[in-house]
Order: sequence, then structure tokens, then C-alpha cells
Amino acid sequence: MFRNVFRASMLDIDFYRRAEEDAGLTLQSAVVVLVATGLGGIGSAIARESSVVAAVFGGMVAGVVGWLVWALLSYVVGTKIFSGTADYAEMLRVLGFAFAPFAIGIVPWLGFPAAVWVLFASLVAVREGLDLDLGRTLATVAIGWLVWLGSTVLLNVILDIELNAHWPFP
Repeated sequence: MFRNVFRASMLDIDFYRRAEEDAGLTLQSAVVVLVATGLGGIGSAIARESSVVAAVFGGMVAGVVGWLVWALLSYVVGTKIFSGTADYAEMLRVLGFAFAPFAIGIVPWLGFPAAVWVLFASLVAVREGLDLDLGRTLATVAIGWLVWLGSTVLLNVILDIELNAHWPFP
């Protein structure tokens, strides 16, 4: 699993192709989302001197909901609008691994660089998962990322917790 996380974080195209095709990696991708967003929550709690439990829980809830929504939007936009080839499970796998860089958010104030890294990883993941050209990949990822960001903010407001490690300032 650690090798897969490393390869995903290094934007390894061959790994993302394999993740798209290997249904056995679905659970691993979900674990990556949970662990990476939980670690980001720890970094956020440290930076803000706030409740670690609330930040970890909030990070994980926002991470999972964001992952599910982002994968669904990428699937719908990529296949219905841009004629990409994938199914929802494939998008879950590739985008789940694209969340791996959120783990560096355990270091306070690295949440924003982690989010940017995840954005680049998602470009590779979506391009490989949907077999799209760069322009269509950019459009698909932009739509999904903006909705993911909005859902993260909304969940944090609903749960009345601080924005976990996805913001650059304490």
C-alpha cells in the first residue's frame, strides 16, 4: 500500500492506469482518503491549537464526502459531456489515490500546498481514468475540484468545526 501511495503522490501515470483497471485497489483508495485527510486534520488542530478529535473527524468526513462527490462529478462530466471511458468505481479508485498528498497536512500550515498537490494528482488521475485530452481533463477536474472545495466548506460549517488543513493560514 505504501508503494502505491508513493507512486500516486509522484504522479506516476503507469500507477494511475493500473489503479483504474484493478478493482482490488478500491478499498486501498478509500483507506488513503481516510488516512490522508485524518492526518491533515491533526496538522490543522496543531496549527489552530484546537480539538484534534474534531479536526480529524471533520477532515475525514469532509474528505470522504468530497471524494465521493468529486468522483461522481468527474465520472458524469467526463463520460456524459466529454465522452470519456470510465465507470464510477474507476473514478473512485484513481481520485482516492490522488488524495494521498493530503497526508503532508499533518505538518501545520502545509494544508494548502497539499491541496495544490492533490489538484495536480487529480489531473493525472482523471486523465488516465477517463482517457481524455488535456483540455477536457482540465475542465472535468476544475468542475469537480470547485464542488469538492465547496462541499468541504459546507460540511465544516454544518459540523461547526474549523476548516481542517485545507487552508494556508492558522
